[in-house]
Amino acid sequence: MRATQFKHFFGINVILRMLFTMTSSSSHRLVFFCLACLLFTFSYNFVAGESDKVKLNLYYESLCPYCQSFIADGLVKIFDSDLHTITDLKLVPFGNAHVSDKLTVTCQHGEEECKLNAIEACAIRTWPDPNVHYWFIRCIENDTTNWESSCFTKYGGKKAIKDCYTSDLSKTLILGYANQTLSLKPKHIYVPWVTVNGKPQYEHLDDFVAQVCKAYKGKASLQKICHSSALSKSPQSKVVKLQVSYADEVFNHQAKNLN
Repeated sequence: MRATQFKHFFGINVILRMLFTMTSSSSHRLVFFCLACLLFTFSYNFVAGESDKVKLNLYYESLCPYCQSFIADGLVKIFDSDLHTITDLKLVPFGNAHVSDKLTVTCQHGEEECKLNAIEACAIRTWPDPNVHYWFIRCIENDTTNWESSCFTKYGGKKAIKDCYTSDLSKTLILGYANQTLSLKPKHIYVPWVTVNGKPQYEHLDDFVAQVCKAYKGKASLQKICHSSALSKSPQSKVVKLQVSYADEVFNHQAKNLN
């Protein structure tokens, strides 16, 4: 049994034992037993176990306007609904950056992007729970100019994140994300690059909610958003023009600067 489920069921077991000691007659205990079975079954099926969740990964860079839009307006659907109960979201802030042989990181949109990538990596380190760090990162992506005065005030974490950023830890984190991004198979072509259970979404980028719902095979009931009318429309009925920043753009730009 998974640790998260064990803790969940242990807590239920304690409550049931307390209730059981309060019942006296055999008839009351029979009713209690039936209710206990229902509660146990409901609690097991209500929330997906960690291994049952659909793995949704976003490989991005902080100053890519299309990444900003996807984080602010796309991923928010996970947390504005109950989809987060069946989704294991992982944010990977590296994108189309380049790592030299001396481990120097060059970002597609310059030094400021490298800084914000590192800040967001530190936020993920500070708050490992996506339900927490997502909102801080979304705050940054909504205003990459004035984020410092507003996001720290709203969500806190200033000391922990700044200590991380000004230490060697931030570079270690970024190099780790670089390894994850550059090791992708197939390789990422652009950002935002979205995978569902390891599979690139390509033209389904804007249809990621339906793809998560489709990929979920766990025991918990599918969430309300998976049955919404918006998902019943066929994605083939419309032509979607991808809004992305291609990886080869940064390398071509760097090559021109070297000539």
